[in-house]
Amino acid sequence: MASTHKPFRELIPPGTNFEFVGKTRLWVTISVLAIAASIGMLFVNKSTRGSILNWAIDFRGGTEIIFRFTDKGAGAEAKAAGADGRKVDPGVIRDALTKAGFDGVEVSDYVWTVPGPNGERVTVEGLRVRTPDFGAIDEDKQAGYAEQFVAKFETDQRKILKVSWSGDTMFVRSTAPFDEAEVAAFFQSIGLEMKPWGEAAADFATAEEGTGEYNARFAIWGVDRQYELAIEKALPDIDATVVQVYGVGAKAGAQLRNDGIKSLFYAMLLIMLYLVVRFDVRYAPGAVVALLHDAMLVVGAFAVTWTDVSLTTVAALLTVIGYSVNDTVVIFDRIRENASRLKDKKFPRVINISLNETLSRTLLTSLTVFVVTLMMNVFGTGLVRDFAFAMNVGVVVGTYSSIFIASPIVLLIHNKYFSAPAAKKAR
Repeated sequence: MASTHKPFRELIPPGTNFEFVGKTRLWVTISVLAIAASIGMLFVNKSTRGSILNWAIDFRGGTEIIFRFTDKGAGAEAKAAGADGRKVDPGVIRDALTKAGFDGVEVSDYVWTVPGPNGERVTVEGLRVRTPDFGAIDEDKQAGYAEQFVAKFETDQRKILKVSWSGDTMFVRSTAPFDEAEVAAFFQSIGLEMKPWGEAAADFATAEEGTGEYNARFAIWGVDRQYELAIEKALPDIDATVVQVYGVGAKAGAQLRNDGIKSLFYAMLLIMLYLVVRFDVRYAPGAVVALLHDAMLVVGAFAVTWTDVSLTTVAALLTVIGYSVNDTVVIFDRIRENASRLKDKKFPRVINISLNETLSRTLLTSLTVFVVTLMMNVFGTGLVRDFAFAMNVGVVVGTYSSIFIASPIVLLIHNKYFSAPAAKKAR
């Protein structure tokens, strides 16, 4: 009886012999041109946009605010429903904030989805406002506000023992309690808006046991509230609603950026040490060059598209590096096996055979990862889309570098330091 078993269908048929090593100069030239274009784009961005990359709030510091807009008097239900939102031109909001005295403001469209009344996803169109301001109150003005507060509220019956600021909150220790309405009026007179005390009012009116002193906390609405009021004042026919606020101090942002860059180099160093232990010294440089190649091209893609570079981007870069080195290790392992098994063949031919033997596995693995991240890129929003975009580019360039960059570097080092003529020359 004839067997009904169907043979496994290979993406790349066995015995395929694509010439990779013989066209090394072509592959390297393409990579050099791509890297040069990526670096050149950084300088173009610096001269035209003022920054080499579109650093997110994570790295440059400041506050990012997401606004949604509705018609004035639309009611709470309309505000909660994304479909009833009103689209506002970014230029109008930018002009309104600039006229209100806010400098360095960036305004761009922002789209997200919310659950609809019937379980469907409803698209909401709003705006994303970025500002270099981290707090509503500048640090150099806090001491002046504290002096004005003491001058206003200290009396013979109420001594103010200590005034300190933490962010947009002022902490006061005194010998008598304060009236919430009077303090709110004081802050309003200096252009600030105090948050209501709420349930904390009872605590502020109660003296500490033992000392008999009162501790009060006066929190000021942040930059999101200031921007919201400025927009509604300039555009009285709309209501602006703050959907999300994210802020990072300038010093913290710079530290995060430096730590992110360090993490990339530390990862490459550890990978190099791993490859030296796993294989030998001739393999490690090829993998590191490939990783640098991948990182630079991903950064170049972000520079060309002016996509946000955030902590999520660093995470994506580290993921790309891990994925790329995994693919490279598989190829290196096959090269090492064939170098011992095919001793009658020259090392360039061994590399070419190994690349062809692992080509099917390399393409299938890369394709599956690319399809998944592509769907994230198409249907995701915000940070998910940024992560997926970096992975899309990283998978492509990582696959390219594993085949066309890492292995030729191994061959170059082998011919220079490990082949017989080179060894004699070295001696």
